Amino acid sequence: MTDAQAPRVLVVDDDTYLTLMLSDYLKAEGFQVAAVHDAEAGVSQALSGDYDVVILDVMMPRLSGTEALRRIRADSAIPIIMLTAKGDDIDRVIGLELGADDYVPKPYFPRELVARLRAVLRRRPAASAMQAATSYDLGSLHVDVPTRRVLAGSLPVELTASEFNLLSVLLQAGERVTTKDELSLKVLGRSRASYDRSVDVHVSNLRQKLAEPAPDIEIETVRGIGYRIGASR
Repeated sequence: MTDAQAPRVLVVDDDTYLTLMLSDYLKAEGFQVAAVHDAEAGVSQALSGDYDVVILDVMMPRLSGTEALRRIRADSAIPIIMLTAKGDDIDRVIGLELGADDYVPKPYFPRELVARLRAVLRRRPAASAMQAATSYDLGSLHVDVPTRRVLAGSLPVELTASEFNLLSVLLQAGERVTTKDELSLKVLGRSRASYDRSVDVHVSNLRQKLAEPAPDIEIETVRGIGYRIGASR
């Protein structure tokens, strides 16, 4: 892979020493890396269009990583991996609810972070490749897979990469129930741990975004198994 093809990663973390070590590690793994050490600069850089993915620390002075995530998501669907304190489930859930694609608890193993990065970056091309159809129509909803556009009637629905992939997998399954384990593998690119609520939070976010423009669309919870999508008549 040439430098021009290497994924462009933006690291936003106020710990300059750890950021330097992480940047060196990522570069050795074939990524292009830029780092900023405050959230305000991180928001500006993330919205510049110069990067493919953002690694964003939650705990930063002045502007928190959570608020930075909120501001980025207001204008961009760029994939974002949050760095959260180990054991802090509240930060993880809030981050996912605000549109983070994944999270890694600190302290982390660099190899795990690289695996999460690659999984996030695979989702866009992989999502198109795994679909049997190039578009889906369900009730008032129209989903065009190649352009990743979602319309509720004539209204566009803005989804993050993870939310779009989740919707696509559910639509592909039709009336079949898709298990949480299957959704985790196909949408998040990793196996699901028993305590992991990431899939549930992404489903909740998707429901909220479809509720007003597409009230006929229902994402049904099949207790103890997973989810199924349908449209009321």
